[in-house]
Parts: sequence; C-alpha cells; structure tokens
Amino acid sequence: MDEKPVTSSGGAAAYAERMKRIMDAVELRQPDRVPVAFFNMFWLARFGGISCREAMYNYDCLAEIARRALLELQPDVYAHPHLVTAVGPVMEKIGYRQMQWPGHGTGDNVSYQYLDREYMKAEEYEDYLFDPTGFYLAKYLPRVAAEFDGLARLQNLPGQYYFSLILGMHRYADIQVVGALAAMRDAGEEARRMLTHAAAFGKEMAELGFPQAQGPTANAPFDYFGDNFRGSKGIMLDMYRRKDQLIAAMDKAGVFILRQACAAGVRSPSKFVFIPIHWAFDGFMSLAQFKVFFWPSFRKLLLGLIDGGFIPLVLWEGDCTSRLEVIADIPRAKAVYWFERTDLLRAKEVLGGTVCLRGNVPASMLTTGTPDDVDACCRGLIEQVGRDGGFILDGGIGIPDEAKTENVRAMFEAARKYQP
Repeated sequence: MDEKPVTSSGGAAAYAERMKRIMDAVELRQPDRVPVAFFNMFWLARFGGISCREAMYNYDCLAEIARRALLELQPDVYAHPHLVTAVGPVMEKIGYRQMQWPGHGTGDNVSYQYLDREYMKAEEYEDYLFDPTGFYLAKYLPRVAAEFDGLARLQNLPGQYYFSLILGMHRYADIQVVGALAAMRDAGEEARRMLTHAAAFGKEMAELGFPQAQGPTANAPFDYFGDNFRGSKGIMLDMYRRKDQLIAAMDKAGVFILRQACAAGVRSPSKFVFIPIHWAFDGFMSLAQFKVFFWPSFRKLLLGLIDGGFIPLVLWEGDCTSRLEVIADIPRAKAVYWFERTDLLRAKEVLGGTVCLRGNVPASMLTTGTPDDVDACCRGLIEQVGRDGGFILDGGIGIPDEAKTENVRAMFEAARKYQP
C-alpha cells in the first residue's frame, strides 16, 4: 500500500484527523473523504495465519496480528479485537451453554455457533416481571452456564432481612453455592487479565492514531428476550399468545439495558454504543408487528443513549427496507445506522437527512469476488451514498471470517482513492 504506517510521534494528529472525519460523517457534514471502518470476528486469524481457536485464547498473539492489520489497512476506526474474539478462556471457565466456539463444540477454525434454545419458559414471564434480578440469579444464570448451577439455591433473597438475613448466611456455606461463587471469581480474574491486555492494546493503537469504533454493547429489548431468554420459536409465539406480558417485560428490561450501557460507556474511550439488531428484518415480522413489538421499546433505548451523550451504532442485520420510514423517527445527526443488506441508495433517500449510514459491501463479494469487484462496489457506494456526507464505508457485516485478504485491501484502498 502507498500509505506509510503512522508512527507514535504523529499519532495524536492522526487520531484527531480520523476522529474529525468520523464525526463529520456522524453529524451529516461532508468529510475530507468517506471514512472506512474495520470490524471483524475471526478474519484476523486468517490474516495472521493462526486458527480461530488460538485467536480466542492467545491474547498477545491476537494483539500482534491486529496491530499489523491496522498499520497496513489504515482504517479510520476499528472494533477492538479482544472484546469480540478473545473471550474463549472466560466462556470455558463458566461452562457457557448459549454458544459453541472454536475448539469447544466446533472445529478450531469454525466461528461461533449460537444455540437457539428456550432459556426462559413462557409461563415464567410473571416471575421475571415480579423480580427480574431474582429470576436472573436463581433461574437464568444456572441455565446458561454450568458453573452457575449452585446459584439456583440462592432463592428469595429480598425476603431475607434482620434475623432471617443473619441466619440465612448458612446458604453461602452450601457446597454448590460455594462452588458457583468460586467459579465466578475464577472467571472474573480471567476476564480481568483479558481486559488488561485489551486496555494496553487500545492505548497503543490510540498512540498510533487509531480511534475505537465502539465502546459498550446493548440490545434492543425485543432481541434481548428473543436471543437470550425465549429463543426464536418462543418469541414468535409470544407475539401472539403473550403480547401484553412480552411488552411489559421489554419495558422493564429496557431500563436495565440502558443503565448497563451508560455505565459501561462512561468507562470506555469510545462513545459509540454498538447495537446488533437480529429480529427486526422484513422476513421475520410484519411492519405492523414491528411498530408494536420492536420499535417503541427500542426507540426509547436510543433516545436514552442519546440523552446520555452516547452515539447509538445500530447494525440492522438482514433487509430492513420496509422499516426505513419508521426508524427515521430519532433526533437528527445523533446515530449511525449500519445496514447489512438494505439498499443503501433507498436508505439514503429516506434517512440521509437524519442519520449517518454505514455499510455495506456484501459479505459474498469480500469472500468470493475479486479486488476489481470490491473496488467497483466501493466506488459506487462512495460516489452515491457518500454524496453530501453522512456515510461510513464498511462491509455489510464487517469483514467476513473467510474474506480474501486482497479483497479487504481493495476496500480500504478504495476509501482513499474515490471521492463523492
């Protein structure tokens, strides 16, 4: 590539230049050129010639590979690799049940596999609504992680006070409770080790001039229940059989989601809150259902984040074309909508005066196409969607695990080659 790697001596200036480019796009101004983002799960393993499993477990090796990739590709912002990839040791220590991962349920070079199961029964909505924290501790956690089984014995905690609290201390000597708490401490120590590596990498990259693309992660309340509690079949049935309970639970969960994201965001160097959207696409629910079940609680979350001084970064997976007019109802120049498959030209027509758009070089093209294909696609996006500002170039869902290195290079080179 023509550009030379940024050195630490010029890191502050490069950082400021990149942040201005990104914020110009977010605030719907025309930047000096269209910014380009770097997001991946396991592509760095391919780039560095290691297995996906090693990328999950070897913090130092992942950092070294990510450093080389950033210095070569020169993105304007990047997603921190440790926070989306290097989580294998912690998941293993808690006996995590909601996913399989490289070398733990899948092959060493096979990505995450989410296990779509029912982790909350339909009749348990009332338990959740009555006491979300109690339900979470005594029922949900033991179902999603093997090492948390003992927490099921810590029931009715709010009912313990005064002498019942004092005498109730015997519960914490229960061998199963002791085992669960010890496992949590062990996993916590491992998480702290990983986060220490992550902080050091983020600091080094900032000194080299690279801002982080996202800080905390949040979920739309509908996805929170669909992904983590009820599963796809359960949440679909709930829209018909338990409408009022589902809506009430989403309203309650939205408070927890917002508080958690804001608390994490205060500690993060990035004020972008990443929100992957899994169940809002056109093929899952109708527009009428979207207006009832998805958008009201999600819009409340977006407004809460914006009021808190954060920038929602919403990844709309699938094709969400029919929702564009509805999701335009947020404050101007305060969020980024990243579309996987939605037609960005149509999105520009509807949303161009409201939010910054991001995307959407197809995953199939980055994986099976040629550099010329990628170059032509990027040029079209830059010249058409990038016109008048408000656009960040990226893959439809970041860089796919199997993307050809030459195609990835072509995407980043195109950002510096073409102008709107």
